[in-house]
Amino acid sequence: MHPAFSVIFLTTLIGAGQGLFLALVTAQVYSAVELVTVRESGSFYAIGAVIALLLLIAGLVASVFHLGRPERAWRAATMWRTSWLSREVIALPVFMFIVFIYAIVHGFSLDFTVIQLNPEVSVPLSIIIGVIGTVVCFALYICTGMIYAVIKFLQEWATPLTLVNFILLGMASGFTIATVYSFLQAPELINLFAGWALLLTLLAAITRISSLIRNAKIKPKITPKSAIGIRHPKIKQIAQGAMGGSFNTREYFHGQRDVIVKIVKWSFLVLVFFLPIILLSVGLFVKLGILFFIAAIVQYIGLIAERWFFFAQANHPQNIYYQAT
Repeated sequence: MHPAFSVIFLTTLIGAGQGLFLALVTAQVYSAVELVTVRESGSFYAIGAVIALLLLIAGLVASVFHLGRPERAWRAATMWRTSWLSREVIALPVFMFIVFIYAIVHGFSLDFTVIQLNPEVSVPLSIIIGVIGTVVCFALYICTGMIYAVIKFLQEWATPLTLVNFILLGMASGFTIATVYSFLQAPELINLFAGWALLLTLLAAITRISSLIRNAKIKPKITPKSAIGIRHPKIKQIAQGAMGGSFNTREYFHGQRDVIVKIVKWSFLVLVFFLPIILLSVGLFVKLGILFFIAAIVQYIGLIAERWFFFAQANHPQNIYYQAT
């Protein structure tokens, strides 16, 4: 498939924004049960939620460049009964609204106790909003991942690993960004966020490498023989059936040499997984903030490469007719 950078930025930015929000809610839950202590918690959660919201908005803006008729974008939500894309279009603004409310409640000190479990443990409004936001956040992850996982004729995508990778990669990048943010605003949370970032990055590495191994072993269900209904053992296509390029050759094939695709694959494996794990581990040991910054930047650059490879690796069946270009 041809990788569209608007969709690449959409999925990576909103994934990171979702992950950052989950990191904030995680920290608040830990704080509520007194596993960690957050100084100036109101402003910390409010500013963090604003950063998450900005990432979500940036992803939404990026998606507009993929639309042929942006003024008709609202129509995408009308098929929510059968389309995961429509469900994503609905879930994203709902999630953005919840993140906005979460920021307002913390930023303007509107939080209050809703449930008093015992004299020492209470459940404030912000945690309830955070829990609701967490549910919607995972629903959004599912909608985004299922857009691709349900396309059965693209064998590289039609696997549960697609959904798992979208979730883990988004969470890993979000917790890495949260580590940078905590270094600046709440150093007492560095161990919490960096620890989760390391765990999520490691899990994401396992599942993403698993998908690469799986995809390398895929045997195409459609061949030139089955496409034209001829059982001859040797069929070789020598022309694509057109004098020049077409929509099919532009949109269903990445157009890059195999060596470029391999370079991108190994680049994202290093940038998304190997380097961030090293940088976060060393940064956690020596408490050097610049390493967290580098880890976040390197990982996001790697995610762009990973998402490009994700689209480029998908081999559309129509390419059988356009092998010779």
